[in-house]
Amino acid sequence: MNRVSVRRDGVVLSCLDGGSGDDVIVLLHGLAGSGRELVPTAEALLPERHVIVVDQRGHGYSTRRPQDLSRRAYVEDVVAVVEQLAGGVPVTVVGQSMGGHTALLFAAKYPELVRRLVLLEGGVGGREDRGDYPAELGDFFASWPVPFADVRQAAEFLGDTPIAQAWLRDLDRCPDGLWPRFEPEVMRVAIGAVAARARWDEWQRVKVPTLLVLGEHGIIPAAEVQRMLSLRPDVEQVVVPGAGHDVHLEERDVWVRVLRQFLTSTSAKEPPRQRATPRGG
Repeated sequence: MNRVSVRRDGVVLSCLDGGSGDDVIVLLHGLAGSGRELVPTAEALLPERHVIVVDQRGHGYSTRRPQDLSRRAYVEDVVAVVEQLAGGVPVTVVGQSMGGHTALLFAAKYPELVRRLVLLEGGVGGREDRGDYPAELGDFFASWPVPFADVRQAAEFLGDTPIAQAWLRDLDRCPDGLWPRFEPEVMRVAIGAVAARARWDEWQRVKVPTLLVLGEHGIIPAAEVQRMLSLRPDVEQVVVPGAGHDVHLEERDVWVRVLRQFLTSTSAKEPPRQRATPRGG
């Protein structure tokens, strides 16, 4: 896959782009992640599909300190990526966690740009029952004793979980040591926008084929999942046994198999899609 840049609103969005064809898949990572953790997913879909893996603003190789961290900014970033890299063809948008929330809002606001929606441990947002978890996450990321002197020191602090391994692989090698590819305060503000309110209206506006993939030990509350499915009984749900929130890292083969099956089954049912009318930048 080739690394390319999309520029919008003073922000550089770094993307990995590969494959070909009109079946375009856009992959969106979660909070404090990057597109790199979704590369194995992308590679499993190549070469017969066109796959775009996005480093969302504030993450990875994209602009690290963007001024606008609103949900609208993240959604408009996806629009820019689809128009500039996919030529306006309706895409399948796949998002994990916060990336799933971005994907949901994108699908609700721009139905003409969406062919399918896949939420991986992603929900409608809100979650007042969890207290001030954006602040807690921000405090956690701020507690990292950076710069790390080397990978060993980083591993001793972060541990050996799948998400920790993803963070280790993504560390930025600077002259003074190893740094994460995100800023704690940016993470706090970004997830705060997700937590601000539940997006039930947007969920009900989505009409395209939708897949909801959850880990058996994931973080989306059962009551939220039940309401999502009751409001949209057409949604296909898969629960991955033994997996937590990071299904794509913990049970990669199962996740890829489920995703591929969904893409194949929905392709057989859909008529050809027309390109959407491009917008201005």
